[in-house]
Amino acid sequence: MGMGMDQCHIVAKTKFSCQHKMNLSWFLPLLFLCLGAFPFGHGKNVSTRPAVVSLGALFTFDSTIGRVAKIAIEEAVKDVNLNSSILQGTQLVVAMQNTNCSGFLGMVEALQLMEKDIIAIIGPQSSVVAHIVSHVANELQVPLLSFAATDPTLSSLQFPFFVRTVQSDLYQMTAVAEIVNHYGWKDVIAIFIDDDYGRNGISALGDKLAEKRCKISYKVPIPPGSGVSRSAILDLLVKVALMESRVIVLHVNPDSGFMVFKVAQYLGMMGNGFVWIATDWLSSVLDSAFRLPSDTMQSMQGVIVLRHHTPDSDRKRAFASRWAKLTGGSLGLSSYGLYAYDSVWLVAHAIDAFFKEGGIISFSNDSQIKYVEGGQLHLEAMSIFDGGNLLLKKIMRSNLVGLTGPIRFNSDRSLVLPAFDIINVIGTGIRQIGYWSNYSGLSTVPPEALYARPPNRSSANQQLYAVIWPGETLMKPRGWVFPNNGKQLKIAVPNRVSYREFVSQVRGTETFKGFCIDVFVAAVNLLPYAVPYQFIPFGNGHENPSYAELVNMITTGLFDAAVGDIAIVTNRTRIVDFTQPYAASGLVVVAPFKKLNTGAWAFLRPFNALMWTVTAVFFFVVGIVVWILEHRINDEFRGSPKRQFITIIWFSLSTMFFSHRENTVSTLGRLVLIIWLFVVLIINSSYTASLTSILTVQQLSSPIKGIETLKSSDEPIGYQVGSFAEHYLTEELGIPESRLVALGSPEAYAKALQDGPGKGGVAAIVDERPYIELFLSTQCKFRVVGQEFTKSGWGFAFPRDSPLAIDMSTAILQLSENGDLQRIHDKWLVRSACSMEGAELESDQLHLKSFWGLFLICGIACFLALLVYFFQIMNKLRRSASPDAVSGSTGDSRSGRLRRFLSLIDEKSDQSNKRRKVERSLSENDRNKEWESSPQSLQTEMTSRNGINSVN
Repeated sequence: MGMGMDQCHIVAKTKFSCQHKMNLSWFLPLLFLCLGAFPFGHGKNVSTRPAVVSLGALFTFDSTIGRVAKIAIEEAVKDVNLNSSILQGTQLVVAMQNTNCSGFLGMVEALQLMEKDIIAIIGPQSSVVAHIVSHVANELQVPLLSFAATDPTLSSLQFPFFVRTVQSDLYQMTAVAEIVNHYGWKDVIAIFIDDDYGRNGISALGDKLAEKRCKISYKVPIPPGSGVSRSAILDLLVKVALMESRVIVLHVNPDSGFMVFKVAQYLGMMGNGFVWIATDWLSSVLDSAFRLPSDTMQSMQGVIVLRHHTPDSDRKRAFASRWAKLTGGSLGLSSYGLYAYDSVWLVAHAIDAFFKEGGIISFSNDSQIKYVEGGQLHLEAMSIFDGGNLLLKKIMRSNLVGLTGPIRFNSDRSLVLPAFDIINVIGTGIRQIGYWSNYSGLSTVPPEALYARPPNRSSANQQLYAVIWPGETLMKPRGWVFPNNGKQLKIAVPNRVSYREFVSQVRGTETFKGFCIDVFVAAVNLLPYAVPYQFIPFGNGHENPSYAELVNMITTGLFDAAVGDIAIVTNRTRIVDFTQPYAASGLVVVAPFKKLNTGAWAFLRPFNALMWTVTAVFFFVVGIVVWILEHRINDEFRGSPKRQFITIIWFSLSTMFFSHRENTVSTLGRLVLIIWLFVVLIINSSYTASLTSILTVQQLSSPIKGIETLKSSDEPIGYQVGSFAEHYLTEELGIPESRLVALGSPEAYAKALQDGPGKGGVAAIVDERPYIELFLSTQCKFRVVGQEFTKSGWGFAFPRDSPLAIDMSTAILQLSENGDLQRIHDKWLVRSACSMEGAELESDQLHLKSFWGLFLICGIACFLALLVYFFQIMNKLRRSASPDAVSGSTGDSRSGRLRRFLSLIDEKSDQSNKRRKVERSLSENDRNKEWESSPQSLQTEMTSRNGINSVN
């Protein structure tokens, strides 16, 4: 039986006892050849460094692993005995026992092996035998170093003396799960041998797949033993062929595995669309066999296989060359042979460390083993190894490098750095497509090259080379098909009473029509495979059904899917999978309206009251600021108080039309004016645009402004029966249920809105946009108010992790891209002229929030200009202050400074006087030139001046 995966049954432990007799003639040979054991009273003791140390080995000699392991163990023993640096002259002797692929015989032979005074056992090979022998090892405290028992349930807690020197199937199944997830598959079918090895391995696979949100959809156990018939395999695979999943994990032994492949090829299951993943049982055969028959290789084309990864090294290459000479090329070297070889070296190093710490090989009789007369097993010869715990401790603390790489154990007593090769069966051989390691996942780089880098398990870093899949194709299989077992999908369709344009049942028939149905049929027609289905109406036909109940029916298995105007909302996505949305949706508010006439005061509507107030205030503020800045140096801003007040008012209002006549002289005044004129430009432009819209576009008004208005009021709100709007309004917005009124048709919508709250109607209706658009296409008295306050869409519902949902989403995207989705929409949901009118509800007025930035900039400019100006005034005030003014009283000093400050502000600037003198002198020069050219004019001017002087 291949792989040494014995189909053994766990047998209850039976206690045997027989009399052990040792005569003197056997004493001396045993003293030097068999552990140097000598009975003294209750125990047997030897010297610290005996001449011979005995080990045991349990495996199946004629199995795929056993043939390789036998040679590897023998060569390892030779190498250990030839190496003088280890054991220091003590010879290693290994007694091999053949378990014969039988659980019962394996147990008996293990017990016979235990009769000898051995201190460790290499093996067992089979996981089934390992479960049994581990109980004996626990009792006698003899370490078991298994190089092939990969059952992950062989726990170190239950079996402390069981040491696995090979990687557990827990890591192999982790690798399988990551391969499945890497290619995007969700369901797999597991075919396994029905013993401890197969069941526990597949159980670990199920756990690891669940971590990736994948699952085993169907399990196929194969009876253990070599008597499995081809017809039994045929019956099992026929059932597999009817399943939905096309990803098959094969975790068996070689005999059963090859028969599965041949029957699968006969059934056409090794062709396009199928994925076969075989665990390391197949790689051990491919590595060990010199050449498999061509028909056997032909039946495995495209299979993905896992193999224990052993790093390449000079020692490994040298041993492989030596192996070829030993076997003459008739037997290949598999990874299990390398693990068996390293197991011998591991125990040899541990024994050497055991002796160096002063360990003594001694045995004590087990008080629990009693004498049974007539027994054939010398159970009283099986003694407890006194140094078992110390030797086990040395084994677990080992740190060496073997043919398989580093040999160290982590905290859970597993070998460090688990890794697997991923290979692809092609033609007459295999091709490596990548690696898996527990450190960094899938990669095309050997794991040992990644250990120096930080671990990176991002999806972009998970890579494998291209695979030639069954059917000799490079295209990745979808991983599933619609099951070919004659079963039709039971698809629930809401039996609507209103808005039948979306979905409705043809009266008197079992067929359905509508926008949603046409989209579903068009998407199904784009799938590359046939999908048999039948529509089943959901609802009583008298009112719209509850869509929440419809979605829940999918989770119970009553329906396989749901097709209709089903909104994709959060609480539904938790229990089912939706396709890509095929229609945009969202809740909106619809309310009655009235038309607004322009009227005599329409010119005030572009701005709201606050905007008008702030704008007016800023006009006067800017006028005052400019007056302050210009008053001392600009004659146009001087004069009597009345004149100055009029100047401020006129200057402020004239800036609105950029027609101010007063010139600004100061730098600060010009800066403030430039910024203010920019603000006025923006305000004028916005006002003109808004007023134009008001006077030319029809304006509609409604007391309801949107969902916020409804929340703050206590008026009744309508909603559609069966819609998720009821749940959203009550649960999300906190609106009391007593305010909600269920409405079942567009006619009920219109009547409730027309009646209003005063006559038993509603103030507004909250519903999804597609329904409202269809409603407004015939009802011109109502309009949507406010903004759409939820964003969602309509999709088709399927059970969680349904692969059909993914393919349907792809088909819907294709419909959208090629324009068919829009054509279907126009066919059923064409709007009338009523809904296409350009009237909108109450265009928003211009609010202060749209301009506060401009006013802020202008206000800051005014403040800074005034601040600089007053600093200048204060500086002049300090320089002009009289020294003797300090001697005055405090009150007089303060009032005096205030008077000087105010007089300084009102005082005409010297700079202004100087500029006027310059201007006067320039004008006089011009006049002198004129007088020189005209003496008469000069005389007249002089006469007039003399007259003025005489008057003064």
